[in-house]
Amino acid sequence: MNLEELYKKIEIYFKQQQELNADIYLDKEIIALDFVLHEIENHTKKRLEEIKEGKELEQMKLDNIDDNFFLFDEEPEWKASTSLSELHNKIHRCTECPLGFSRQNFVFGAGNPNADIMIIGEAPGADEDELGEPFVGKAGQLLTKILKAIDLEREDVYIANIIKCRPPKNRVPTLFEVTKCEPYLKKQIELINPEYILALGLTAVETLLKKKFKMAEIRGKLFNYENKKMIVTYHPAALLRNPIHKKEVWEDVQLLRKMYDEFLSNK
Repeated sequence: MNLEELYKKIEIYFKQQQELNADIYLDKEIIALDFVLHEIENHTKKRLEEIKEGKELEQMKLDNIDDNFFLFDEEPEWKASTSLSELHNKIHRCTECPLGFSRQNFVFGAGNPNADIMIIGEAPGADEDELGEPFVGKAGQLLTKILKAIDLEREDVYIANIIKCRPPKNRVPTLFEVTKCEPYLKKQIELINPEYILALGLTAVETLLKKKFKMAEIRGKLFNYENKKMIVTYHPAALLRNPIHKKEVWEDVQLLRKMYDEFLSNK
């Protein structure tokens, strides 16, 4: 990792702390910031400009930093997990972003670890944070009804979120939080290896496809994500706020059911 990347990493962290009006800072981030500031003092203004422009970036000399220092771990231990339970055990104490300090529970995911269908939402709410399970509040109850309407039980699918910890006041997750948490979700998808993904809401689909969308333009359409068929529809929470979208959601999940039936018939 070069100086510019390290500096940006620390800068993003402290901006995140500012957003949350937090007064708690990780000791390791403080150490890293001090280290970066020390390096910056040794550079001229011209050199800093060159670094920002990406010219002749100097590699940091990290001999005095523990090899396990989290900022420089190229391959975290959890990436070698071969099961969901192993992955959960390795990441459920995560404090990679400030949400790790404000949560009650780490909401990993729930359902069939061998599911053909994986459902991905945005983030835990208050009920999920309290119970440590995804989609257990009002939106979750509606999701259960939607699944039953297409002859699926929660135990038939696997349910997870882009973010594992509840954002304060149920706000939309920040880019920093998504960046820290998405790798966990990608590992879950890798381990489950579903045939289909049902993405609930814009945060889910935009995170997975790395592109901005308008829900009205993409719902009910088929996308490819890592060689998996993905359908997008409204998040159940949005449906509770705007029941006018009920018809569209019903059409979308019927499409999912139709494709799944075709898959089963050819299995």
